[in-house]
Amino acid sequence: MFSVTEKNEDGFDKVVLRDERSQTSAELVPACGAILHSFTVLHDGDMLNTIDNYSSAADFKKNVTAQGFKSCKLSPFACRIKNGRYRFAGNEYVIEKFMLGEHALHGLLFDVPFVVTDQQSDEEKASVTLLYEYTATDKGYPFKYDCRVTYELRKDNSLDIITELVNRDEGLIPVQDGWHPYFSLGGKIDDLQLEFQSREIVEFDEGLIPTGKLSHYEEFGSLKKIGGATFDNCFTLDLTDPIAIGCQPLCVLRDAKKKLQVEIYPDASYPYLQIYTPPHRNSIAIENLSAAPDAFNNGMGLTSLVPGATVVFKTTYKITALN
Repeated sequence: MFSVTEKNEDGFDKVVLRDERSQTSAELVPACGAILHSFTVLHDGDMLNTIDNYSSAADFKKNVTAQGFKSCKLSPFACRIKNGRYRFAGNEYVIEKFMLGEHALHGLLFDVPFVVTDQQSDEEKASVTLLYEYTATDKGYPFKYDCRVTYELRKDNSLDIITELVNRDEGLIPVQDGWHPYFSLGGKIDDLQLEFQSREIVEFDEGLIPTGKLSHYEEFGSLKKIGGATFDNCFTLDLTDPIAIGCQPLCVLRDAKKKLQVEIYPDASYPYLQIYTPPHRNSIAIENLSAAPDAFNNGMGLTSLVPGATVVFKTTYKITALN
C-alpha cells in the first residue's frame, strides 16, 4: 500500500510519497521550486537518502544558487544562455533573473513556489502534482506558460518524474526542460562506478557554451570507477534502440561495496545528459535535459511551442539492490 502525507520539518513544508511495504519514500518541497528533497530506501537495515539536499528551508533560501541548484527544476531553459541574450521570432531578449559570470543560468523557476493540485495513492503508486503558472515576470522571457510536475512513486523503488509545459501565450514560445539532482550513496563519488549510454560529447568553449560541434565519446559506456574524473559536460544519449528506452537504464551510478545502484531511465524527451562533479565530491549531479546548453541560441533540441499546446518530459529514477 502507498500513501501521501504532508509534514513540516526543518522549515520545509514537505509532501511525502511512501511505499508502506518497502519503506521507500520520496519527499518533495513544493514551495522551493518543486525540488526532490529525498529519495530514501531501506538498505542493510539502515535508511539511505540518495539525494544530496539542503539542511533547512533557510539553507535553501540562502544557498540554492551557491550550492549548485541541487534538485532544482530547470525551466524554461537549462544550463547556460550565452550573455543572457537570445533572439526568438525576430526579437532580442535579455534574461534578468540570475547570471553566473557573463551567462544566464538554470532558468526562472528554480526557487519559485509551486502549489499542490492533486495527490493520489493506491496499491500501485503514490503521486502528487505540483503547478506553477509563469506570468511573464522576467523581461527576458515575456511569455506565459504553465509548468506542471508530477512525481509518482511506484513499486521496486521507482520514481517517475513527469513535467508538462503548457503555452498560455498568444504566440510561439521557446522552451527547454531539465532537472538538477545531486545523487549520493553515502560516501565520496571517487569510489563509485558510473556508466551512461552516450556516443558523443557536446564540445564547449571556455565559458561552457556549446561550439556547435559533437565529438566521439564512449569512455563511460560501461561501468567504470569515477576515481579522480571531473565533469562539467553535456552528452547526447544513445536513443537509437526504441525498445530499450524505458527497459534499460541509460545511466547507472553504482556502489559496488554496498551493492546498490541508482538507475536513470529518461524517455526520448530527454536526449541530453549533463554531468557535474562538485569540488566536495560527496555527490554527483546527473541532469536530464531536453536540449543542449544555450539551446535558445544554438537550437540544439529547442522546442517551439504553439499557443495552447502541451509538451511532456519524463524520466525515472530507480534504486536497485544488487545480488
